[in-house]
Amino acid sequence: MHNAKGLLGRIVRDKLWRFGYRRSFCSLKVTPEDLDYQVLVEGSGCSRTAILNRPPALNALTTHMGYRLQKLYKNWEEDPNIGFVMMKGSGRAFCAGGDIVSLYHLRKRGSPDAIREFFSSLYSFIYLLGTYLKPHVAILNGVTMGGGTGVSIPGTFRVATDRTIFATPETIIGFHPDAGASFNLSHLPGRLGEYLGLTGLKISGAEMLACGLATHYIRSEEVPVMEEQLKKLLTDDPSVVESSLEKCAEVAHPEKTGVIRRIDLLEKCFSHDTVEEIIDSLEIEAGRRKDTWCITTLRRLKESSPLSLKVALRSIREGRLQTLDQCLIREYRMSLQGLIGPMSCNFCEGVRARLIDKDEAPKWDPPSLEKVSEDMVDDYFSALTPTEPDLELPVKLRESI
Repeated sequence: MHNAKGLLGRIVRDKLWRFGYRRSFCSLKVTPEDLDYQVLVEGSGCSRTAILNRPPALNALTTHMGYRLQKLYKNWEEDPNIGFVMMKGSGRAFCAGGDIVSLYHLRKRGSPDAIREFFSSLYSFIYLLGTYLKPHVAILNGVTMGGGTGVSIPGTFRVATDRTIFATPETIIGFHPDAGASFNLSHLPGRLGEYLGLTGLKISGAEMLACGLATHYIRSEEVPVMEEQLKKLLTDDPSVVESSLEKCAEVAHPEKTGVIRRIDLLEKCFSHDTVEEIIDSLEIEAGRRKDTWCITTLRRLKESSPLSLKVALRSIREGRLQTLDQCLIREYRMSLQGLIGPMSCNFCEGVRARLIDKDEAPKWDPPSLEKVSEDMVDDYFSALTPTEPDLELPVKLRESI
């Protein structure tokens, strides 16, 4: 596996403009302090706050952020003077997910070990968060997508606001819902998980609260007040933290036209065994109801990678029967297939079309659902090679959920 410092140096050279640097790369020396700036720390009383700090990149996650979060959280867990931990994002986002543009460039340069390290560092942190021994509060005041959901949903409390935008939009870039998404989505009411995982469409903070993705909801302007109240607490008791959150929490009302109001329709359309049957069912409902929601959902499915759709459906269905660690280990295997394996062309093409060239015209391979074979899907769930090691998680030391 490549040295972490070498990987991070390449990521910084590719993306350092996002930190506000504008001078020539050849005259710029990257220091550990520069990289640590990606996750800032606030300390007050017996709490600590990790601040995801890449605001121009919507706090997109890097390998170094995964390592730094692991180190910070392990130290805080072992420190008897720290009772609970919080996480928030800088700027208008909590976290938009992994830095997929950097992953795209790593794939193009042929850096498989760096890609392995990226997923390993972040998935390992997600497992740490999911088994954390102290109360955790994630403040989701803004964009919360992809890997951003992974580093927040497994914690004790998730606070959504009127600025929260939740999505798992991986199929639209030729990838699969990862970072624990197959676990998180599969445990949502009815078939909401299948809908979110396959379409990647957005839901609001109020909808997050209604379906259980968030535990509390407040208006964004009240976030500073909530934070100040939390920082005054001297406790490691989750019930005390919860009581403080409840004092700030408000009733949230999902929009009448939103997906939360369509749980019965989701059950009717997204409970089928195959993506083809799901689309057929939606087309019948669209013709019968003349419903804009059905038409939007169909359009998104038809824009997504056919292989990714079939992979995502199977992944979420498997996640319903697995623990968090089992999902992360399987997703790690899948992510390597999606970035390094023979089918990685879809990720490259999706990122190119959506984020690099922005022509919004990806050429998927295979180009249609009927050309996606069961063997292709099976391969996506298999190890890259017979000797490829699985993700190692401390399952004997930390009990999973």
